[in-house]
Amino acid sequence: MNAIKTYVQENKARFINELIELLKIPSVSADPAYSQDVFNTADAVKLSLKNAGCDLVEICDTPGYPIVYGEKTIDKSLPTVLVYGHYDVQPPDPMELWTSPPFEPVIKTTAIHPEGAIFARGACDDKGQMYMHVKALEYMVQSNSLPCNVKFMIEGEEEVGSKSLSWFVERNQEKLKCDVILISDTGMISNQQPSITTGLRGLSYVEVEVTGPNRDLHSGLYGGAVANPINVLSKMIASLHDENNHITIPGFYDNVEELSLEERAEMAKAPFNLENYKKALELNDIYGETGYVTNERNSIRPTLDVNGIWGGYTGEGAKTVIASKAFAKISMRLVPNQDWENITELFTKHFTNIAPAGVTVKVTPHHGGQGYVTPTDSIGYKAANMAYTETFGVPAIPVRSGGSIPIVALFEKELKSKTILMGFGLDSDAIHSPNEHFGIFNYLKGIETIPLFYKYFVELSK
Repeated sequence: MNAIKTYVQENKARFINELIELLKIPSVSADPAYSQDVFNTADAVKLSLKNAGCDLVEICDTPGYPIVYGEKTIDKSLPTVLVYGHYDVQPPDPMELWTSPPFEPVIKTTAIHPEGAIFARGACDDKGQMYMHVKALEYMVQSNSLPCNVKFMIEGEEEVGSKSLSWFVERNQEKLKCDVILISDTGMISNQQPSITTGLRGLSYVEVEVTGPNRDLHSGLYGGAVANPINVLSKMIASLHDENNHITIPGFYDNVEELSLEERAEMAKAPFNLENYKKALELNDIYGETGYVTNERNSIRPTLDVNGIWGGYTGEGAKTVIASKAFAKISMRLVPNQDWENITELFTKHFTNIAPAGVTVKVTPHHGGQGYVTPTDSIGYKAANMAYTETFGVPAIPVRSGGSIPIVALFEKELKSKTILMGFGLDSDAIHSPNEHFGIFNYLKGIETIPLFYKYFVELSK
């Protein structure tokens, strides 16, 4: 432990500067304007893995952005850890809300991060957390303490659905063969209380289009005589929840995993202050499905949310029209046992059926993924908990996350390996939002903790 801390402190400035250089590259996978930057980031990740000590590093072409693959094999009879991460980032918009440019990283102190935090798009999600693993490998190679084999698979399409990753994994099962998969793309409760994410929600993401007349119409001449797609869409969306905020799609809850009272009580041990939660979001009250508390609503219960809605005239001044079309993007977060493709079908059928006469409805599925649960009695979970306990001084608490990492279920299906989610970010790090940041403490603590996972995983595997 002391050797790890010493190495991290001696190389602290270099570790931070290397991450800052990586964060300067705007690898926005959703916007074709940044395409070359995404490829440039793959090159940078390849170089970092080579410098860290991988024996083999290659950029693997896919139908989309490339996957950076690296490996360090010391003895084929020993276990193999597969590290997954992603080098692409979310779009930085809205730009005007950033207090510093999103691709010009700066270190600022905050109340939560008195040692400073790096503010930049991708700082926490996922360049900073991915790079912890690169530096952890560097330490283990330099100190001759790597206790097993390691493989890296770093992709460039996570923020747009990981389509090429599925293609790659299905075709490279032998190449990716491993005993456990290690991911840092989640968070923990606080800098004093680590946690291990044991559950992820699945996702079904769709776009809906409601069409009325064949063109925009004068609202005075036609108002009241033809269906207004925006009015209709608003009513249809409103009907998707009842008075208890229960989703009204027939069959939606058929396979929902119901946790026991004992499991819910275990979840409730995680520190949570409702008043602080409301204060942080500037809310005067909470909202959600009747019968569940806040931490259950955002983790173990399925949801349906409108992510965007548009149609008609939204420019300056007035334009009195009945729009020809109205649109919305809708995401459904799913719990284990809910199949995302089945839910997409149920949504499509229901949304089409509730459309009134006078409009037509089109539902376009975008992407999705299955939910996932990691057993807390597995060797991987135990090793992660032992590692956190050693560096933080307290055991980690198992938590269910409301977020989705669809590829985790894919890994189990294709590679037959369990995934351990060792996150070091905080809820306050503003991932996907303006002013995303990652604490210097969290970044360095991750580099300290990860080698201990390898140590304990190998010891427990004997």
